[in-house]
Amino acid sequence: MNKNELRLLLEDWNFWTKEQRTGISRERYLAKLNSLVQTNFVVAVTGSRRSGKSFIMRQMAKKLIADGLEPKNILFVNFEDPSFPARKDAAFLDEIFDAFYQYIAPDKQPTIFFDEIHEVAGFEKWIRKAHELQKARMIISGSNAHLLSPDLATIMTGRHLDVTVFPLSFREFLRFQGVEIKNSAEAFLNKPELNKWLYQYLEFGAFPEVVLKNEKKEILYRYFEDIITHDLLQRYKISKIQELRALVRFYMSNISSLITFKSITRSMKLSINSVGNYSGYLEEAYLLFLVKRFDYKTKEQEKSPRKVYAIDTGLCNVIGFRFSENLGKLAENAVFLSLKRRQAGDFGMEIYYWKDEAHREVDFVIKNGLKVNELIQVCWNVDDEKTKAREIRSLLKAMREFKLNKAIVVTGEYEASETLEGKSIEYIPLGKWLLLNEDLDAGRIDNSLPL
Repeated sequence: MNKNELRLLLEDWNFWTKEQRTGISRERYLAKLNSLVQTNFVVAVTGSRRSGKSFIMRQMAKKLIADGLEPKNILFVNFEDPSFPARKDAAFLDEIFDAFYQYIAPDKQPTIFFDEIHEVAGFEKWIRKAHELQKARMIISGSNAHLLSPDLATIMTGRHLDVTVFPLSFREFLRFQGVEIKNSAEAFLNKPELNKWLYQYLEFGAFPEVVLKNEKKEILYRYFEDIITHDLLQRYKISKIQELRALVRFYMSNISSLITFKSITRSMKLSINSVGNYSGYLEEAYLLFLVKRFDYKTKEQEKSPRKVYAIDTGLCNVIGFRFSENLGKLAENAVFLSLKRRQAGDFGMEIYYWKDEAHREVDFVIKNGLKVNELIQVCWNVDDEKTKAREIRSLLKAMREFKLNKAIVVTGEYEASETLEGKSIEYIPLGKWLLLNEDLDAGRIDNSLPL
């Protein structure tokens, strides 16, 4: 590919001669990127496929231009462009950089966006060299499995900062629907309207394209195939294709449930080593998360069952089970994802579940530093007195163990507060809790205050 052909391809992705489609702004990520791009670090944008990384990077480029940076000082490259050579290596990065300087002629240190950089073999050493020579400010993106590979972690130690992108939060989802929420209290004034959107959020999930398009199930099936093909089969050279698909369907049908690798091997034609390896690949691809049981002893944590959650409830509904029959599990998964978004901005935060010897269980234990400071139980329907009593017994036991005086039960619609055994329990509907937790994530409310 000669430099003139390369220039024409690069023009398709850049703001040099035309406006680019940037979609609906995701302000939280833009603010984070804007602060990090000012530092002397490579910024690595990670997260699941189709979570919106590319659009957020384009939005950042547009913001830099709006703030006064000339378009000629920005280079944006998407390495999944099918017009690029099938085999791309570090020499190809040199060709791109040379063509940029020859035809566009930046007049100051440029800011470069390398989207899906994992498509380039050996990109890690090129990025490090360019960083050390201060050739550019760099923002790179890719799936977590590729971008944060052991090679990159070793080569770029101390030289890169990460931004993890998730599918839309509930507040972002509402904004994509044209519903602007200035503050949490405003949303609660129209509860039926909020619940209508909440059910859609749980049923079809929160991938940006799915939220905006009508062909939601078709798009979700395509995403599933893309993740299986590009992030798993091709990356890890997996030969047992049907077994991998069966494992993914098993996990997607058992979100919010306790699992062990040994129990999975009994129902599938996979060895325990294969189950362990494949599960690790699924986590690295951001398709699912396996949460450990809380225990002060690491050995006990490791041998206990894990609790499984998915990156998106919409994927669960098209790949795993029926929506209407599993609202409780979907709600718990939504709570987990909201906590993960908060954790991405709070590096001291750890998420566990709790279970004692009497099999009393609490869904989420939040630890910061050496102290557990939050307990969250998810109970979709508290009208059943036996169910409610069981959930509260577990919660009270955990509150005594961790010496906490308050805890939260996230419900479908029930809202109340009560004091039992001197302990305060707040029942908060899921839609309200999701917005409040996002406020907490953004620092708009104090975690020490009652919700």
